[in-house]
Amino acid sequence: MRTAFSEELLKDPHLKDAERNLRKCVHCGFCTATCPTYLVLGDERDSPRGRIALMQNMLESGTAPSPETVKHLDRCLSCLGCRTTCPSGVDYASLIDTSRVHIEKHYRRPWRERMLRAFVLHMLMRPRLFGLMARAAQLFHPLTPLLPKELRAMASKAPRLQSLSSAHREEIALTSAATRVAVLPGCVQREMAPSIDLAARRVLARRNISAVPLTQTGCCGSLALHMGQEELAKSCARKMIAAVEAENVKSPLDGVLINATGCAAYMKDYPRLFAGDPEWQARAERFVSTLKDFSEVAVPRTASNKGIRIAYHPPCSLQHGQRIHGLGEKLLAAAGYELTAIPDSHLCCGSAGSYSLLQPEISSELRERKLAAIRSTGAEIVASGNLGCLSQLAGEDEAPTVHIAELIDWAEGGPKPVSLR
Repeated sequence: MRTAFSEELLKDPHLKDAERNLRKCVHCGFCTATCPTYLVLGDERDSPRGRIALMQNMLESGTAPSPETVKHLDRCLSCLGCRTTCPSGVDYASLIDTSRVHIEKHYRRPWRERMLRAFVLHMLMRPRLFGLMARAAQLFHPLTPLLPKELRAMASKAPRLQSLSSAHREEIALTSAATRVAVLPGCVQREMAPSIDLAARRVLARRNISAVPLTQTGCCGSLALHMGQEELAKSCARKMIAAVEAENVKSPLDGVLINATGCAAYMKDYPRLFAGDPEWQARAERFVSTLKDFSEVAVPRTASNKGIRIAYHPPCSLQHGQRIHGLGEKLLAAAGYELTAIPDSHLCCGSAGSYSLLQPEISSELRERKLAAIRSTGAEIVASGNLGCLSQLAGEDEAPTVHIAELIDWAEGGPKPVSLR
């Protein structure tokens, strides 16, 4: 498609990248068939093709967008299913991130919306605050109907925090580790489900890999960028990169691991975040060259057959973000589980980081669609590699959700996953 950016605007490396991607789009419409919000809402402006037109008009003008434009861009999940299906190679992630930053700089949201977004962002980025709010939500659950609409949906999603047994905290001693990786604990996961990282470390120890937790690292910055907070996202990224560099100086690392696919997908895009900053872009590229998802590090290993039927849900951040396919399934199959495919597994479950809190109606509709597809498989357990998806799909009357690291650990002699106790 043709563009009309001014030379002044194109001095910004992010806008220059956006123009390249806009020019690639041929408006073929293939993306509409894989866009969850378009399938739910049926509005062209809630499809990638429609949003691309809105983004072009907004970015070319360099001015404040209309409330209507902001509404439709806010509804985007950033699931990147459109990027996978695009025959022209449009990097939609780059476009939507640049657009969100533009909105944050040029558009003033209503005060209630600003307060909600600020609260969600800072709560999810701070593990201790998140834990405190989750406990308070459970304690005062009967009062949930009295809360304002925006907070009511959030309180209803408050998780129960884990209580771990000594078996779940058990470590496997390594005599001579041939490989050493740093484990990034993330934000919400370290407070809500610490069993995931502990299980992953036991799985890797059996493969003679020493997994060293870097507990001092903060948020990766994904939540900040997805809300348009570019400088905060960069600050988080710098701290993350510097922490890994410091650990590597103390004792050389063979890799960096995070057990949340959403964080991994975002961090693998760090070099793009630092476009126009040669020093940090180079440091980001070195960091990304060592960053791995759990499914890339844990080599499949034959284990006892538990005769359990598993529905594997591949997170969007894994299949569309990191473009990793089939590795999680191979790990589970080798561990002796019976796998069953989920219909339309390429479609988002509606979690998408903070999306389920900011767009609860659309998120709930997508959750129900995904759960209906899972029920049709007759699976006993739902497995995934991302805590956001596991939390989104959990329910008292639904099949329990378990991280693949916990299932593999269990098959190899580890404790029974917490959610199955």
